[in-house]
Amino acid sequence: MLDTTQKDFARDVIEASRDAPVLVDFWAPWCGPCRTLSPLLAQIEAEYRGRLKIVKINVDENQELSARYGVRSIPYVVAFAGGEAVDSFVGVLPADALRQFVGRLVPDPAETQRRKAGEMLGRGDVAGAASALRAALALDPDRDTTRLDLAQLLLEHESGPGRLDEASGCLAGVSAAGKLQPRWSSLNTRLQSLQRAAELPDDDVLQARIATHPDDLQARLDLANALLARRQYEAALEQLLAIVERDRSFGDDIARRLMLSAFDLAADTPQLVSSFRRRLSAALNR
Repeated sequence: MLDTTQKDFARDVIEASRDAPVLVDFWAPWCGPCRTLSPLLAQIEAEYRGRLKIVKINVDENQELSARYGVRSIPYVVAFAGGEAVDSFVGVLPADALRQFVGRLVPDPAETQRRKAGEMLGRGDVAGAASALRAALALDPDRDTTRLDLAQLLLEHESGPGRLDEASGCLAGVSAAGKLQPRWSSLNTRLQSLQRAAELPDDDVLQARIATHPDDLQARLDLANALLARRQYEAALEQLLAIVERDRSFGDDIARRLMLSAFDLAADTPQLVSSFRRRLSAALNR
């Protein structure tokens, strides 16, 4: 715990809160409840091991700060994060309530690594982002969002050996509830397309087969998977729709099911998805 004053407030609280949340305890030596709260705050600070900072301000000696933050009764605790006051409470909270208050401010270590990965990926540091996500997963192996983030990074930004196996492991480890999410479905479709594409003939061979035999539905499906792997969604959807129009039962209705997954993959092109949804509906209702 750190005692600060008006002079050092900007450094000790505002700037420090950009790195980790800071709880400012407005107190006074004559305040009995303040003496009760202080050891609770010290214990919480120790538990968080550097992920939370406690700063104490004597209201009698720093009346300008007390007025700035509306201190009318003490103890009064103001939480700072990102350079701003974000929450507060008056009085002495029970230990459990105090931990809940702090828990809303301080991300857990796994979430910190996950956010770090997002920042690194935004700067183009793919390797660093992947490392941060693996660290987050090691800290909390059961978090679906981290598994999906890592799978997406591997499928969309990595190209090295073993990436498909690692992505497959990430998706396989998602909970049953997580596998019902559209994001899991779209990533799994992308993974399967990339896996199949590595074993498929060249596009020219597949297109020649289709040109010679338009009802060669396997060639159309193989070409669609190759196109999905390269994110050429419109061309892939054309091939899948052609299969549905010719024989919906082909491959246990795989073309329709793959189209639905492709809609999730192409979610950032809503006009394309809307157009093919209408065309698929028309084909199914003939």
